[in-house]
Amino acid sequence: MTASLPVGLGPDEVWDAPLAESPLDATVEVPGSKSLTNRYLLLAALSDGPVRIRGGLRSRDSALMIAALRSLGVWVDDAGEEWDVAPGPLSGGAHIDCGLAGTVMRFVPPLVLLAGAQGDTRPVTFDGDEGARVRPMGPLLDALRALGATVEDDGRGTLPFTITPPASTPAEVEIDSSASSQFVTALLLVAPRLAHGLTVRHVGQTLPSIPHIDMTCESLREAGVRVDQPDERTWIVHPGGIHLREVRVEPDLSNAGPFMAAALVAGGEVRIPGWPQTTTQPGAYYPELLQRMGGTCELVDGVMHVRGDGTVRGIDADLSPAGEITPTIAALSAVADGASQLTGIGHLRGHETDRLAAIEAEVARLGGGCEAGAEDLSLAGLPAPEASAGGLHGAVMETYLDHRMATFAAIIGLRVPGVRVRNVGTTAKTMPDFPSMWAHMLGREA
Repeated sequence: MTASLPVGLGPDEVWDAPLAESPLDATVEVPGSKSLTNRYLLLAALSDGPVRIRGGLRSRDSALMIAALRSLGVWVDDAGEEWDVAPGPLSGGAHIDCGLAGTVMRFVPPLVLLAGAQGDTRPVTFDGDEGARVRPMGPLLDALRALGATVEDDGRGTLPFTITPPASTPAEVEIDSSASSQFVTALLLVAPRLAHGLTVRHVGQTLPSIPHIDMTCESLREAGVRVDQPDERTWIVHPGGIHLREVRVEPDLSNAGPFMAAALVAGGEVRIPGWPQTTTQPGAYYPELLQRMGGTCELVDGVMHVRGDGTVRGIDADLSPAGEITPTIAALSAVADGASQLTGIGHLRGHETDRLAAIEAEVARLGGGCEAGAEDLSLAGLPAPEASAGGLHGAVMETYLDHRMATFAAIIGLRVPGVRVRNVGTTAKTMPDFPSMWAHMLGREA
């Protein structure tokens, strides 16, 4: 499985972000959730029998996860729309390319513990893209050391590193997940296959993106694993089998966000089919936030209807539970008719890029006002008249190899003439067809 750049667009080329010239009336089929796809792939690799995954996301991140699992001895057939996974004994002696995928660089290293438990103590090496080598890994690597693994990283706490598994592991571990909830998730996913299960305790001051940990716990319970949470900082995963047979991946609600936001900026209506009645995805926060910013959101028979009239209101919002939706809310805030304050998002400085610094820089590039603090963003919005681009002007916006910075720019480009986006193809990380989907939403050819 490969994820390619949009036809005709190389990594250094620019894409003309289309301006919204009339209200929208579009139905957008959003591909499967990246977060759920990669969780299901890993749980399928550890299941007690073959697993079929329906609706999995084809993207660079999921391709990297599949390649990593294959390197560790898991059989995956992803040739068709439905994927089949046949688990088997995990093996060491592999090299894992993490690309820029946080789910690969965080979720896969604990799998090496299981190879050791099965008698294969050969080391496994991990590396990734240049941008991945600055993403925080230290707390997870320290937790693996506490679980008996030998980790060689030259003291960096980042990629590249090598893990040599132990023959056995203790039943408890502490970890500081202030920088990423993925550290907790990584340990929880392998815990049922450890001889004694695992109790994971978060010891940091803050814990971002709690819905993603809830997603992990629900995925484990769906597979028949007992997960207890005696308090908000402790998870107890009991040892036992992982019983998956067939799973369907929900649409990626975070990726639905830019299309939902478009209805507010351009006016009209955008419909997102397949919206779940209940979900642990962080994108579930969008309806409430978009309504506070001037839109209306209504779920009817599994279809989310988002309507707007072309005006956007500023907002004060704590986004700590759902940091990954920040670029979309920030894009709306940049063209809003009032100031916005987005808080609880300091952990975004350790994502694909320093997203707070990137948003500040790109809003300034357009002539707007944005100040990035240690944990927050302050956006000035637009001067009157509300419906115009005010003092914002066109520019070539940078994406920093970050898919959400590309969609951030596209949202602003609906309102501001002359916005061009360098390397929109970085959206292949989670949404390979984004440029054509965006054009079709606007009723145009890609």
